[in-house]
Amino acid sequence: MGIAEKTRTRADRVRVHFLGVRGSTPASGIDFVRYGGHTSCVALALDDDEVPTLILDAGTGIRRCTSLLGGRAFRGTILLSHLHWDHLHGLPFFSGADNDDAHVTVRVPDQENGASALDVISRGMSPPHFPVYPDELRGAWTFSEFSPGEEQIEGFRVTAREIPHKGGRTFGYRVSDGHSTLTYMPDHCPSELGPGPDGWGEYHPEALTLARDTDVLIHDAQLLSEELAAEAYFGHAAAEYATELGRRAGAGKVVLFHHKPDRVDDALDEIEKRFALEKEVVVASESMVLEL
Repeated sequence: MGIAEKTRTRADRVRVHFLGVRGSTPASGIDFVRYGGHTSCVALALDDDEVPTLILDAGTGIRRCTSLLGGRAFRGTILLSHLHWDHLHGLPFFSGADNDDAHVTVRVPDQENGASALDVISRGMSPPHFPVYPDELRGAWTFSEFSPGEEQIEGFRVTAREIPHKGGRTFGYRVSDGHSTLTYMPDHCPSELGPGPDGWGEYHPEALTLARDTDVLIHDAQLLSEELAAEAYFGHAAAEYATELGRRAGAGKVVLFHHKPDRVDDALDEIEKRFALEKEVVVASESMVLEL
């Protein structure tokens, strides 16, 4: 397994597009140009197809997926890690999916109160908060729940585990095409389970299971260790936790993700320098495309 492995044939690959890497709220202005200001969205294209069929989260970055479709309507699945605004509010503005020819399945973590996927999405996407309901978008849309476990989705094997994060049920995902594996934990608050061995939170079984021997670990790094005491109450992890989780789990590469909305480009450069000695740690930007 590995990234751009030379012995892999062209048809045995996954292309990973980072379309939005910011957390909590979009950020705009000249100080956010290099890393990008859109909120969480990662799109996966399988094998030799340039067109993504599996999208992880629907932050404002999902709007950028339309340009990857080559003029076609989106046909695939949007898998939400949880239902906070920054992971959902790009959904109705994804013009490649709001299209008469689109076939879209939206999956959300099943809710402890039994509410349906359509019901919980409609709470924020309906009048008076928004002019249309989710099922009024053009094309064929299906909304359904995802339970912890494993399913085949769009040619990928997807494993879901519940991870701690404030304000609603949150899943981390492990996605594999049978050759390579990507782990996606954009919002994670391990300090909810205690300080852990380093003071950054517990390296708990669900996180370790999702990240074990993965090729790429995309992980919440909204905070730095020195910011945890004041800001962890909002439900996020430190970059130091993400890198140590990757080391403990044997991840091939750790991608620091879900950047603080006021973390300007120069500050993200400093984070990159902080981890410069760890060659397999990178700071996510909207320009990134990884091949597995």
